[in-house]
Amino acid sequence: MTVAVAGGTDSALKRARIARNMTLEQAADALNAITGGAADASLVSAWESGRRRTGMRNRAGLCALYRECSEVLFAHQDGAATSVLEASGTAVVVEVLTRWTDLVEAMVGVAAGAREQLVVTGSRSREKVYLAAIETAVAQYPDLVHYRVLYGPPRHPALADHLVRLLELRDPAARRNGVKTLHLGLVEPAGVLERFFIASEAAAVVPLPSFHGADGFDCGVRLGREAAVGLVHHGREACASARPVETIGAVRALPVRQS
Repeated sequence: MTVAVAGGTDSALKRARIARNMTLEQAADALNAITGGAADASLVSAWESGRRRTGMRNRAGLCALYRECSEVLFAHQDGAATSVLEASGTAVVVEVLTRWTDLVEAMVGVAAGAREQLVVTGSRSREKVYLAAIETAVAQYPDLVHYRVLYGPPRHPALADHLVRLLELRDPAARRNGVKTLHLGLVEPAGVLERFFIASEAAAVVPLPSFHGADGFDCGVRLGREAAVGLVHHGREACASARPVETIGAVRALPVRQS
């Protein structure tokens, strides 16, 4: 949910940072030192303005950083305002995808259309055409910022190999115009509910459990821009709280669960 700070007044979260003479970049670095995550200046700014909610791990980290309680720092995020996305209801659903081929085609389309940000979550991916579309987007558009969020180790060798290819295409330690453009993270602990989606700045697809039987995720929904932007920020938040897995050695060390 997006909550604007009333009347343009600075939030307590922003005031806490300013009181410590910290820039957005310094606050992000200090938070990451506490959480082990990958928050950046733009994400901290979105939290401060109320454009995005702060997740539990980063809330705890910010409370420790600023030595203030959650009820004070995040009051502007926890108000009763209704977001545009909530008000739009089912209008955000562009299409219900009831066949596996349609689902894959839609996911490939999101990857192919991404120019600014591309978030992919889940540890079960193995469809070659889909993974190839992500790699093509990363290779062709150097300004595209890609976030890959794993929920536990890869379940298929194809996904582990895909992660290695991403690292061969880009160095996560590099900065393009000052921006980190590849983020690979593993959400822990293992009991955290796995999320499945792909989202760009313009569109998103969320796979759903099969409508046809008990196995797999072969159906889904294609979502419009407003929902896609929300999912991009959801993925960025998850990645900021995740353990980085950003070297080929680290990827190869992950056990492939084969399930």
